[in-house]
Amino acid sequence: VQLVESGGGLVQVGGSLRLSCAASGFDFDDYALAWWRQAVGKQRERVSCISPRDGATEYADSVKGRFTISLDRARSTLYLQMGSLKLEDTAFYYCAADRPLPGDICPPMVFGTWGQGTQVTVSS
Repeated sequence: VQLVESGGGLVQVGGSLRLSCAASGFDFDDYALAWWRQAVGKQRERVSCISPRDGATEYADSVKGRFTISLDRARSTLYLQMGSLKLEDTAFYYCAADRPLPGDICPPMVFGTWGQGTQVTVSS
């Protein structure tokens, strides 16, 4: 399993950014995918998940209505479209993949795979 993020950068408050995660080495139907983030001095936070098998998604309350997770199977790429960005969205963003527990949308990340991450900085 290999995950490679891209698309991070500097954006102003209220702006938009789209993160990409190129995925390879596994069958999407056997895995769940997620975006996590970690700000300086804070714990890693799960932002959003998607189940490739049925397209079900979950979002953290902090990003609901502003972020959208999606998967392009043809390009083997996971996306995170971020809008109405706030200063508190500044963080290092990671994509992640793991085999889900039955009935779960999000990957448990016990033995999962992480990408190397990409920095998102929101400025005022």
